[in-house]
Amino acid sequence: MSIALRGVTKRFDRHVALKDVSVDIESGSLTALVGPSGGGKSTLLRVIAGLERPDSGDVLIDGQTAVDVPVQDRGIGFVFQHYAAFKHMTVWENVAFGLRVRKMRRDAIRERVDHLLHLVQLEGLGGRYPSQLSGGQRQRMALARALAIKPEVLLLDEPFGALDAAVRAELRAWLRALHRDVHVTTIFVTHDQGEAMEIADRIVLINRGHVEQTGTPRELYERPANPFVMSFIGPITQLGDAFVRPHDIDVRNIPAESSLEAMVQRIVHLGFEVRVDLMLADGRGAWAQMTRDEVDQLELRLGQIVYVRSSRETRFHSDLPSHAVLGNAG
Repeated sequence: MSIALRGVTKRFDRHVALKDVSVDIESGSLTALVGPSGGGKSTLLRVIAGLERPDSGDVLIDGQTAVDVPVQDRGIGFVFQHYAAFKHMTVWENVAFGLRVRKMRRDAIRERVDHLLHLVQLEGLGGRYPSQLSGGQRQRMALARALAIKPEVLLLDEPFGALDAAVRAELRAWLRALHRDVHVTTIFVTHDQGEAMEIADRIVLINRGHVEQTGTPRELYERPANPFVMSFIGPITQLGDAFVRPHDIDVRNIPAESSLEAMVQRIVHLGFEVRVDLMLADGRGAWAQMTRDEVDQLELRLGQIVYVRSSRETRFHSDLPSHAVLGNAG
C-alpha cells in the first residue's frame, strides 16, 4: 500500500509542526523518518495514522484521500516506544487481543498467534506475562500484536528508543529480516541516523517542519542537499569553506599539492579507528578519522606539524536557507 502526502501543514497553537510537506512512500518499502527532536517526524507519522488531522493538504493511501477516514479503517498497525502491553494478559493473549475484538474464529486466532510468535522468535514464551520478558522481547511482542490484524501499513514511533545499545543493534537486524518476510509498507521514526542508515530503504529527513531531503541512505550520505543534511547524516569537518567527511582527510608528514598545514592537538584511539583533532594555520579546528596503522606509520604525536587535504569534498551555496535544496559539488 503506497502513501503520499501533498502539501501537509499542521499547527499546534502558534507552533508550525509541519509546513507544506509532500512525501511519497512506495508500497512495500521500509522508510525512516529522521530528524532532530521537535523537527516534526512524529507529527508526520501521526498524520499518516489519522491520530492528527492536517490543517491543510492531503493524505493519500493507495491513491485515495484518507483525511476523513477513521484511524480504525486505515489498515494501519502501530508500535510505539513504550509497549503499552496489557500487563494482566499473557504474551499470547496480548497478541490475540486485536483478533478477538474482530471476532475471528478461535482456531483461526490460535493459528495466527502461534505463527506470529514463531515469526518474532517468541515461541515457548506465550504463557509468560510482559513483566517476565526482556525489553527486546517485549518490543517483539508489540510488533507481533501490531501485525496480528494483517495491517497494510506498519507505523513505528521510536520503537527501540527505550532499549540499551546492544539490544537496539540486535533488533535492527531482526526488523530488517522481518520486513523481508512480511513485506508490509513500514514507516519508522528515529532520531538515530545510524539506525536509519542500517535499516531503511529510504530516508525522509525532517527539520523544523520541512523535508530537507528524501532518498536512499547512500544518496543522503554521498549527495546531501545542504549543510544540515550532511551534518546530520554522518560526521563532518571543514577545510576552508569545504565540508569534508573525516575519513576523506589525507594526513601526511610532508606538504603535497593543495594541502594545508595543521598541528596535531589530540589523538583518541577508538578501537580500530583513531580520531585526530587538528588546528589549522588559520586557527580553525578540523579532525580526521584514521586507522591505527596510519597513525603508527606517521608516528603522530601531540604538537606535531602535519599537512592535510581532502580526497572528496562538498561545497554549498551560502545564500539559501537550510531547508532549500542546494547544489552539491562532490
